[in-house]
Amino acid sequence: MKALLVIIHSTMAFFALAACNNNIHPGKAMSSLTNSSNMALPPGDEVTNLKTDTATLGTGCFWCTEAVFQELEGVLKVTSGYSGGHVPNPTYEQVCEKNTGHAEVVQVVYDPSKISYDELLEVFWQTHDPTSLNKQGNDIGPQYRSVIFYHNNEQRKKAEKYKADLDKSGAFNKPIVTAIEPFKNFYTAEKYHQDYYNNNGSAPYCYYVIRPKLEKFEKVFKNKLRHK
Repeated sequence: MKALLVIIHSTMAFFALAACNNNIHPGKAMSSLTNSSNMALPPGDEVTNLKTDTATLGTGCFWCTEAVFQELEGVLKVTSGYSGGHVPNPTYEQVCEKNTGHAEVVQVVYDPSKISYDELLEVFWQTHDPTSLNKQGNDIGPQYRSVIFYHNNEQRKKAEKYKADLDKSGAFNKPIVTAIEPFKNFYTAEKYHQDYYNNNGSAPYCYYVIRPKLEKFEKVFKNKLRHK
């Protein structure tokens, strides 16, 4: 759980120091199984004026997930939030009570001419433990479940095929428990959750949990990173 509370700035009375799962699999050739503050857009362009697509993914703590997907070339915007539950406009505290049905997720807006949904799935599978039910590292609860919320039938088919192929390949020692569910809602998380790593890089959680995970991610996916 995100349990160690410390003051990090005047508008946020706590941040959680618990381990997001640091599970990246450089030895697994998963790509062979499938064919900033939120990122700056091209000058004069808005996301709505570009041909974009959206992916909604949960890999545990959204602070970690956001930091990973922000680094990918072709990703235009990453927003942390809550999805899949029955409580409208939930607060972080409500979600942590584990009875809203929501998962911590990121909503990824991307340019499909630069990065494909398949590539986003590749990153998804390799940057958390999809065999761990309602748990990533020390973060425990249904809000930390591994989940893909598909926006259309094509996304559903790709996610289901990738999951099945990974199970057959033996890439993981245990069966994959990732839920694949239709997208039905998304509620943006509180402002202090947005762009968390970039805004709080020296905080203990970022330094000891997110930073090592990003360093591993950058080595494995160096050819997919945006130019800095």
